[in-house]
Amino acid sequence: MKTIAIFGAGGKMGCRISDNLRKTAHEIRYVEISPAGLDRLRERGLQPTPHQEAVTVADVAILALPDALIGKVARTIVPGLRAGAMVICLDPAAPYGGDLPERSDISYFVTHPCHPPVVNDESDPEARKDFFGAIRAKQNIVCALMQGPEADYAVGESVCREMFAPVMKSHRVTVEQMAILEPALSETVVATCMVVIKEAIDEAVKRGVPAEAARDFILGHINVDIGILFGFVGSPFSDGALLAIERGKKYLLQPDWKKVFEPENVLGEIKAIISATSTSR
Repeated sequence: MKTIAIFGAGGKMGCRISDNLRKTAHEIRYVEISPAGLDRLRERGLQPTPHQEAVTVADVAILALPDALIGKVARTIVPGLRAGAMVICLDPAAPYGGDLPERSDISYFVTHPCHPPVVNDESDPEARKDFFGAIRAKQNIVCALMQGPEADYAVGESVCREMFAPVMKSHRVTVEQMAILEPALSETVVATCMVVIKEAIDEAVKRGVPAEAARDFILGHINVDIGILFGFVGSPFSDGALLAIERGKKYLLQPDWKKVFEPENVLGEIKAIISATSTSR
């Protein structure tokens, strides 16, 4: 059993984590200062713990905070932690961007949920509506031990499985690899492409296609595309689809688009996230 302090316990992610960890055998301290966050804790019957008290007793400090605030808040937490304590970050931005205080006698652990997969075996209607995970739907997670003894990996992974429950697989990666996964892969590339898809649907509707027909048509085709591209079905794209894809790449993608994965670009994106600025070029 650990004493776990959740900083930002009343936030959107903090509430999900608090709801799960309160079911465990750990002693949980809930740290929150925003009025809305305090209201969410009270709705759950949870009492907030003063910041400094939580710092003093924590075996594990979870930073459930916006990326742009993690560095500032961490500097009020890390110096007061006992030797051997662990800090868990829920995103690689601040750790990879060098926004955490240096302290050699504690562990830094970084994790992020994969979120419930599109292809799943959920039969519970409520689980199918749990798009973010950590409530009803099963999901996978990624974990990295950034700093600390190797034995602490198992400690951090165990806590992460509990706070993101229900969890299927836990993938061990490095912090650098996690930064490639997010923001470079999941946000800079995939979320951007999904926004383009939504804008394309809107354009089709503007040109006279019934909105419900366009939405149903594309959500179904996305399902087929996933089945083909990720090997869930044996059928390939048709010859006509392959020609359309080749033509579409020339219209929609810059030839050097994969430069978003170059280390300097990943770090630039990270720096923008933790400073809450735009990286538009």
